[in-house]
Parts: sequence; structure tokens; C-alpha cells
Amino acid sequence: MKSQITNALSDFFFEYETPRQVLVRNRRVGVVCRLIQLGVLAYIIGWVFIYEKGYQSTDTAVSSVFTKMKGVGYTNVTGDERVWDVADYVFPPQGDSSFVVMTNYIITEGQKMGTCPELPGKHNCSSDADCEGGTFKRTGHGQMTGVCVNATKTCEVLAWCPVENDHSIPDPPLLMSAENYTLFIKNSVTFPIFGVTRSNLVEGIDAAYISKCLHHSKEAPLCPIFRLGDIVKESGFNFQTIAKVGGAIGIVVDWTCNFDVDVKHCKPTYNFHGLYGNPAETDKARASVGYNFRYAKHYMEDKVQKRTLLKVFGIRIDIIVQSLARKFDIIPTLTAIGSGVGIFGVATVVCDLVLLYLLPKREFYKNMKFKYTDTHAQTDSESLTLDTSIFYANEAKAGQAQDTAQSHDPDSEAGSTETDESKK
Repeated sequence: MKSQITNALSDFFFEYETPRQVLVRNRRVGVVCRLIQLGVLAYIIGWVFIYEKGYQSTDTAVSSVFTKMKGVGYTNVTGDERVWDVADYVFPPQGDSSFVVMTNYIITEGQKMGTCPELPGKHNCSSDADCEGGTFKRTGHGQMTGVCVNATKTCEVLAWCPVENDHSIPDPPLLMSAENYTLFIKNSVTFPIFGVTRSNLVEGIDAAYISKCLHHSKEAPLCPIFRLGDIVKESGFNFQTIAKVGGAIGIVVDWTCNFDVDVKHCKPTYNFHGLYGNPAETDKARASVGYNFRYAKHYMEDKVQKRTLLKVFGIRIDIIVQSLARKFDIIPTLTAIGSGVGIFGVATVVCDLVLLYLLPKREFYKNMKFKYTDTHAQTDSESLTLDTSIFYANEAKAGQAQDTAQSHDPDSEAGSTETDESKK
């Protein structure tokens, strides 16, 4: 038992096994093998390393965005002149990365809590029985009192009176001057893995430049000041249409950087996308279009609480920062090379299938590739080894038969050469 264990350990530590190789000279198989290997090599070099940059590690940024609108609007509604500044038309006013610029509105002034008739079409009625007191409808303005107002043929409600009438949206939009408003975007990003911090106020973007520049995709692509009309145009919308009923636009600040070169080459690009609104002037057939919300300003008058209600139609701006930084790293490089080398094994698998199952001489190739032994128990240890003289005599005959077959083979196969260390 001890001798068997010692022999097993000796075989394990002091012996090396190597696979038996068979060299096959066959034009078709050789061409298939080289084509597959060439395709794998092109995939590794072209796709993995050049296109996907598999030799680099990646990182995404932690980002912060600050915004500021500038511009003045003017309206004259039935002789009531008014000037609108940033505090009036931007919601919310804190400089968030998502905000709304008002471009149109419906105003209801002097509302106070009380009872008044609903609008026609909301709670129509012919008698008090049609107005169940203490209930309300989802589309209504308040709680029904149980009274049907004969003058309007609508139910009376407890609400902010007079109720808002939003059936008619001003056209053209009241704040068409919003087209010339300007938006300033200040964005900073940090790539924590690489320890790099960048701002969209890159080299050359100083106070003097900002005071006079206006963003243009070709002439001033790094200027962080944008005209609202240009933003709408770049996103594919018509300003007057989107200003009437509102919509949403996404401004994408793209940081795609390669830190294998100087950091100063890491600069942002700006893209504009229409999220929803009227890009093709076809929204009239849709169920819900545009963007709007209501905003109320409360005040006291003669000890009575009142409010001015605004239904605001505007352009919602969403500033989205996307980032991807890359830098050379030995670990992903070795991983990409290792996986590529492993894929080279596909050529061997395919060529083996062709040799063993598709070619006319597949039985001959099987005999050359595989060696079979008897699985029955042997009583004599000498019977466990092959008679080498008989073995090589049979293979020599097989080789002669192969040479004779090749002399009449139009494919000009050169046959097979067996490499066996035991022949030496």
C-alpha cells in the first residue's frame, strides 16, 4: 500500500502529460482554420481593443449642476401692461437642474372661498336632484352644495370663486418674448477612481468670454450660455407651438474623456432632445399634450383671504449629465487578451468537426486522431502494451493507401503526418 501511494505521488509530481498532435495537410480544412483565426484576430483587435477599448478601465462621474435664467418678458392683456422678470416666470427659482420657464398662462384674479356655479360642461344639471350635496367630481372645482343654479344650469359648489375658466388657451402665447431668454449652465464633474475634477468652464472660458458669448454648435460649442429659442430649435420643436401649450426638453451634458492623454482635452459636449410637446405639429390628435401646472399667490384684502390663480404653460428643462472616462489598466488588458486567446479554440473545434464528420476520409482521420484500448481486464501485464512493430506496420500500410488515394484526388490533399514521441 505504501509503495502504491509513493508511486502515485511520484507520478503526480515528476511526470508531465502533453496532448498528442496530428498534422493534417488538407486545403479545405486549412483554409477554414485560417479564416476562423483571422476572424477572431480581427474581432480582438478591431472590436475589443479599438472600438470597445478593452485595454482601459472606466469610471462615471459624480456631478453637480447650477442654472440661471436671464431675460425680461412683456404682456399687454386688454390694456393691462405687465413686465415679467426671472422671479415671475421660472419655477422653482433656486437654480435646479430641472425647472420650468413660463411661456403662456391663464390668470384668475380675486378668488375667495365661497359658493358659486360650476363651469358649463363640468356639473350640468336640470334640478337639485342632479347635484348631490357633500360630493364632488374629479374634474370639478369644489364640493357640491346640492343646489342647481338655473342661470347656468350647473351645480353650485363650495370652492375658490369665481372658478377658473381654462377652456380657451391664449394664442399666440402671451410670453413669446421668452424666445430671447438666456440660460447659463454651470456643471462640475468628479471622476473618483481617477481623482480628476473638471468643470464646463474649461480653459479659455473666463468672465470676459462669458459676458459676450452665445452657444453655437459649431462657432461656440463650449459657451455655457444658451438662448431659449435656439434650445427649442435644436430639439426639433417649433417655438410658438410649444410655447402655447408647453412641453419638455432635455439638455444632455456629455463628458466622454480619455485620460491616457492630457486632462485638458476632457471637455463637455451639449445635445438637445425633445422629450414631449409638439415636435411634428401633430399633437392635436393626442389625448394629452403639452405641459402645465397651477400656481397660486395668496394675499389678504379687507381681512378676507384671496388669491390669484395662474395656470402656467411652460417649457420644462431637464439638464442630464452623462459621463464615461477611460484610462489604460493592465488588468482589463490581460483579461481581454486572455479571453481572445481562448476564442481561438473555436477554430480547432470547427476543424475537428469537419475532419471527423464531413470529409470523405473521415474514418481515416478518426483512426489518426484517436487510439482505442481494450477495456476488459488483462491477466498478463504484457498484454496491456501494443505490439509496436504491428502498430507501425499497420500505419505504414494506411499511409501508402492514403498516398495512392491522393494521387487520384483532385483536391490535392497532401495526406496526414503523425507526430508521435514514441517513434524516436
